[in-house]
Amino acid sequence: MSRHVGEAFALAKSENRSALIGYLPAGFPTPQMSVQLINAMVASGVDIIEVGLPYSDPLMDGPVIQQAVNQALDAGTTTDVVLDIVRQVVDAGAIAVVMSYWNPIERYGVKKFAAGLQAAGGSGVIAPDLTPEEAADWAAATIEHDIDRVFMVAPSSTPARIAAIVGVTTGFVYAASTMGVTGARTTVSSGAHDLVSRTREHTSLPIAVGLGVSTGDQAAEIAAYADGVIVGSAFVRRVLDAPTDEAAIAGVSELAQELAAGVRRST
Repeated sequence: MSRHVGEAFALAKSENRSALIGYLPAGFPTPQMSVQLINAMVASGVDIIEVGLPYSDPLMDGPVIQQAVNQALDAGTTTDVVLDIVRQVVDAGAIAVVMSYWNPIERYGVKKFAAGLQAAGGSGVIAPDLTPEEAADWAAATIEHDIDRVFMVAPSSTPARIAAIVGVTTGFVYAASTMGVTGARTTVSSGAHDLVSRTREHTSLPIAVGLGVSTGDQAAEIAAYADGVIVGSAFVRRVLDAPTDEAAIAGVSELAQELAAGVRRST
């Protein structure tokens, strides 16, 4: 039986900490290696894995993730491969959600994708470019197949927009700490705390902050006010910079341990 993101947030809350969420594109640098890397991240303290579905036109992704996605596509990563990778990491003990632009899901088939993700043991989907107004078919498919719908709020979101977004969200709310593309930053946006506070006025769902987190200190800073801390580009960078597969596994493991310690010592 698949485990849902709610379990991870409940466990983190019982331990008086934030949940740690780590992102890695499926198939990067190869399908087999991505499974090993994800399993290493989970073993080293990541509570929820975002399995990225590689897409050729990633508008929100910065250069680090774009490079990784291109490697995954070059390695032959299809949507079916992504679902198989989800199955493998869930079988190994991960709680997994898929991060995907809407176009690949729509092309694959909305109902078919939801059914395939449920069969693989996946917990939910983050679709950053899907709007509430266009989500009716997706909502129906996710309800039928017990899949969480994670939508994104941004610093520019008005109170009315936040209310509309959380009204169609299940699992948790993704709070983008800054406008612009993904990528590790030396500091976390000062607007992240305000965004979480404004979002809490409209929902009791857990709220996780992402875009820019790369160190244990930043994780601790966000964990002081958010229910979850999301890290993506920093994990990808460890793999890109590693001279060998063994070094890549060691690199993501080391970063996961640092971040896991960070969410446990929130400032």
